[in-house]
Amino acid sequence: MNDLKKNNIIVTGATGGIGNSIVKKLYDAGANILATGTRNEKLEKLKKEFQNIQILKFDISQFEDLENFIDDATKQLGGKLDCIINNAGITQDNLAIRMSINEWKKVIDINLTSTFLISKFAIKKMLKNKKGKIINITSIVGHTGNLGQTNYTASKAGIVAMSKSLAIEYAKKNININCVSPGFIKTAMTDKIDEKYKEFIISKIPSARLGEPEDVANAVIFLASSQSDYINGETLHVNGGMYMA
Repeated sequence: MNDLKKNNIIVTGATGGIGNSIVKKLYDAGANILATGTRNEKLEKLKKEFQNIQILKFDISQFEDLENFIDDATKQLGGKLDCIINNAGITQDNLAIRMSINEWKKVIDINLTSTFLISKFAIKKMLKNKKGKIINITSIVGHTGNLGQTNYTASKAGIVAMSKSLAIEYAKKNININCVSPGFIKTAMTDKIDEKYKEFIISKIPSARLGEPEDVANAVIFLASSQSDYINGETLHVNGGMYMA
């Protein structure tokens, strides 16, 4: 997308499989990127691969520092924020009757509350620019539910509803808030799935394969570009037909 050239974009959770692919697609499109994550060595590796990007180590669970994080990231990008991609998230799986309050709270706090706060502070920057885009990465299981993931599914479903509300509030300010909802994608997380269960999952996917990180990144690039300017409050499903909204 040529219109992303020199757009200032923050990517959280940039060092994972999907995050890395998003950074690559944005880099190829000429965007000015700030990549953030919690591990210096992975961020440095990303910086070495994509030499012109900015990196900033940050833990999004630190609520009290999130506004300063957005301020610092925006300054590193030159003082203007065009787009933020909220990709960071965690899982802490357990059956509901065994799930501790800490397992519930940590996933909700990091996946949902942090995404809300980051979006809130990003919107403040975008209001000054009179435009902006926020893209929140959700999950198929936020729509379907999943065994042992009541905390994770609740957080991802919450992101969808939250994004719709934000979209309504700021559409007139030329700020678009949308979601991308991946299905089962080839990442380090799915690599750990037992082969028999993986075969079962694939049997439920009409496309008969797991998705690639690039499939998710392509959807993100579209929503970040001007080609999606009249799309707001929507969720773009990338799941090979496993779930059709």
